Amino acid sequence: MTVLLYVLLFLVSVAITLGGCALFTNAIEWLGKRRGISEGAVGSIFAAIGTTLPETSIPIIAIFFGESQEEVEVGLGAILGAPFMLSTLVLPILALLLLLYARAGKRTARFQLNYREVMTDLSFFMFGYMVALGCAFNPSRLIHLIAAGILVCLYIFYMKIKFTPTGEDGESSELEPLIFDKAAGTPSYAMIGLQAFLGLGGLILGAHLFVIAAESMAGLFAMSPLILALLIAPLATELPEMSNSFLWLYRKKDRLAVANVTGAMVFQGTLPVALGLIGTEWVIAQTAMTSMVLAVQAVGLCLLQILIGGRWRPWLLAAGMVFYLGYTLHLYAN
Repeated sequence: MTVLLYVLLFLVSVAITLGGCALFTNAIEWLGKRRGISEGAVGSIFAAIGTTLPETSIPIIAIFFGESQEEVEVGLGAILGAPFMLSTLVLPILALLLLLYARAGKRTARFQLNYREVMTDLSFFMFGYMVALGCAFNPSRLIHLIAAGILVCLYIFYMKIKFTPTGEDGESSELEPLIFDKAAGTPSYAMIGLQAFLGLGGLILGAHLFVIAAESMAGLFAMSPLILALLIAPLATELPEMSNSFLWLYRKKDRLAVANVTGAMVFQGTLPVALGLIGTEWVIAQTAMTSMVLAVQAVGLCLLQILIGGRWRPWLLAAGMVFYLGYTLHLYAN
């Protein structure tokens, strides 16, 4: 009965987290539209931040409000698990779906992207994550705090680039009606703010319940909570992001589909890592360290494809899933 209770608690935490994410993302996109911010910036910054808040709220709750080492491990796992999953699972799945859509005659088997934008996102992620990886080998608290400041500044600079007009129009897409006011053609700021506030509350509550469930299940099955957070938390909380990207890809809006993922990678490789550097000793277990190295390798290969061939080849990008599958089998075997 105890196992069923923990499983139920985990499922409830995921449901609340995803519900909060849906509310917040929808509201923040409307806020961007009301403020006249470009769709590209809304998609790569606001939507990416909104869909990554579940993973971010988990380490905040676990690290800054947790009372045990197990909760700190859950927080670190949530920080490191999201970049690993985005680079080794979500991008390959996008490539695989592209091939499947092409075989079904829905579209061509080639990404239609502005690869300068893609390279910018991946380069920012690589720089930020390499800083995080380097800090794992240096125990100096001062170095960690300096690195955290660098990562925050890096993301601010990234946002500045994204909000700077380039003269290139992105793809237009229809915005879903505000969930709390579906009848309104243009919802009020009050309704947008209320929905965003309640969505953020759902994210925090869901994250708190997840931390409790992860710690309890880890103790019950003698499993490291770090492993649970590395694999289970990102897989659950990335569902809204993956769904958005998959739908955009089906609608031939490749720039939106890929930017939603790569923009989230930049966010996850900078701000949550900065929180980890500030709130913990940043002592990374070998298991988590491996996930960081694999993420860097996967993104490095994505960049190499563009540098050598000028574009992504879907079958080669899909092959990057080997990193995720191999790592999962390694954890299971050990």
